[in-house]
Amino acid sequence: MGDIRTGPPQLRPGRAFAHTTGASGSGSPHRSDSRPPQTPRGGRPSDPTGRPGTTPPVPGRPAFLSSSLLLGLPALLFALITWQVVVDGPLLRVDRRLSRVLVHPDRASELLAELGSVQIALPVLAAVLVYAARRARRSGTDHWWLPAASSAAVMALVPALVVPLKELTARGGTPVMPPGTGYYPSGHTATAAVAYGCATLLLLPLQRSAAARRALIAGCAAVNAGVGFGLVRRGYHWPLDVVASWCLCTVLIALLCRFLSRSSCRRSAGTPRSRTGPS
Repeated sequence: MGDIRTGPPQLRPGRAFAHTTGASGSGSPHRSDSRPPQTPRGGRPSDPTGRPGTTPPVPGRPAFLSSSLLLGLPALLFALITWQVVVDGPLLRVDRRLSRVLVHPDRASELLAELGSVQIALPVLAAVLVYAARRARRSGTDHWWLPAASSAAVMALVPALVVPLKELTARGGTPVMPPGTGYYPSGHTATAAVAYGCATLLLLPLQRSAAARRALIAGCAAVNAGVGFGLVRRGYHWPLDVVASWCLCTVLIALLCRFLSRSSCRRSAGTPRSRTGPS
């Protein structure tokens, strides 16, 4: 008969402990040799593209999807509205009915509409460009001029895009405006959206608190909403003229955000410059 023991099992020489370092001194608490662990969680690196389901953090794919939606949906809506304007589609009948309800010229609507004029929006953007560039230069940022120069380039794209679209669509104005064409898309709306939007982008990194950043974004949205409402209320533009300009400028601002974000990532991934001079 075998030796039946009532006590706990005793460890024998030569057997590996289940939760001690390996026999070869590998330091792994799960194996008795120097081979890497084969458990599902052991030694698994995160996906470099940041796909969901990898070990955290996973920054890449959700941000890419949101950026793509921010580009694709406004572009699709802008194309739909432009097509309806060109073919005088059924969407324009809704636009005309809505305009008849909203149009009521007054002094307040005229003042709101003027916030989108070149005489007001461009000086505001120019002041922010100079301020942000000087702050970046004083802080020693590499390519300190790039955000301001990129914003100015996007602002210059506005007339280059809006003027040909006005000539292509040749849409007439509302009944309160004199006869003529060239009302689609709204130039005042596009000027305000890009000027105040770029100014907001440049000022956001300079804010120290999340509350200040939220207030800045809310202020930009309020100003642009006021400009659009004033243009429609005064009768300067149809509602779809304003909505189409918002869609177009959302694409421009989103592209600027993506460009500045990638430029910042490239600078942060670069080799730091040595600040010590020769001895």
